[in-house]
Amino acid sequence: MSKAYDGIRVIDTTHVLAGPFASYQMAVLGAEVIKVEAPNDPDQARMQGSDRSLNDCGLGTAFMTQASNKKALALDLKTPEGCEAMKRLIATADVLVENYRPGAFDELGLGFDEMSKLNPKLIYCSISAFGSTGPRREQTAYDNVIQAFSGMMAMTGHGDGRPLKSGAPVVDYATGTTAAYAISTALFQRERNGGKGQFVDVSMLDVAFILSSSHLTGFMWNGKHPEQKGNTFPFATIGCYQASDVPLMIAASNIIQQRRLWTALGREDMIKTDNNQRLDAHAEETDVLTKIIGTMTADYWEDFLQKRRIPAARIRRMEEALCDSQVASRPVLHQHDAPDSKVDGLTVPVAAFSLSESPCEINLPPQLVGAQTTEILAELGYGSEEIETMRSAGAIN
Repeated sequence: MSKAYDGIRVIDTTHVLAGPFASYQMAVLGAEVIKVEAPNDPDQARMQGSDRSLNDCGLGTAFMTQASNKKALALDLKTPEGCEAMKRLIATADVLVENYRPGAFDELGLGFDEMSKLNPKLIYCSISAFGSTGPRREQTAYDNVIQAFSGMMAMTGHGDGRPLKSGAPVVDYATGTTAAYAISTALFQRERNGGKGQFVDVSMLDVAFILSSSHLTGFMWNGKHPEQKGNTFPFATIGCYQASDVPLMIAASNIIQQRRLWTALGREDMIKTDNNQRLDAHAEETDVLTKIIGTMTADYWEDFLQKRRIPAARIRRMEEALCDSQVASRPVLHQHDAPDSKVDGLTVPVAAFSLSESPCEINLPPQLVGAQTTEILAELGYGSEEIETMRSAGAIN
């Protein structure tokens, strides 16, 4: 079966998480992704993760989660030889993704203006903390810094004034997803405009604002800052309540669902006819729900409420969530079968969607730094003597 990105070559010069995740999402849909790293200063994520022995050999779990299906090319772009090889590679590419400081690639002669002359069909995606324009364009940041800067942390917490970041690096993953979507859009448009490429500018800060869209819109309308609310919501029938053993999250969100909830609990007297009534009765409803939910286990309530079409789930740790039969029924996870690799048995997420005519698949495990350097350079026309000369000059590993 053909893949959505069969025949598309992506040059991935990114590092850490957001950029690598963007190209990874294309790799699982059939794109040929070539990850380019400096021989002596590779992606820092290679040395990060939950297994120190894997970190030491450059295959940290933080790296491997978005490294499958990628070939590895080691080039020092600060050397003339490495820069020239990069230009040859870009000339063959459909997409270039980079997440260095804005302007850094221009200084190397690898910026969009120059590369679009070399390859007019090139989609050139630049991912950065604050974007390629504006007074902060050259500032660097990571997920946690953007969460702090954007207001996300200030609105997250238990109401005690102490800011709290999200447990998962949501801005990074959302930025990678946004970049993959933007690149896909640019490729689609290229098919309609005679093969012309374009520059794609993705800002982590912009993504953080998009993730906070409803809060931002509310603030811009009436000036009310989104304050910390912990696990509470405007309506009491949406929230986290302590069962007799562990907490339970309930989401009787709309008018119909709250009617179902109160009816199921035998408290028809609490049913409201409009949302304003629900807002005004928040404290009373919270008190009633706290007393009722506390009488039984979270398992009991989850089953009881779900059977009555009221969204609810007890709080689970990751290991329990992953063992649920629902996860096994979906193609979201892949376990590598690579007996000759250090990553044999590694399980990684693939994609959060499936396509009936283009399955998301993994067929190549994460690679060591520069594993395909010789192969790729030979394809670009370099002879064995030239490759050895580049190696001697430190341009490759």
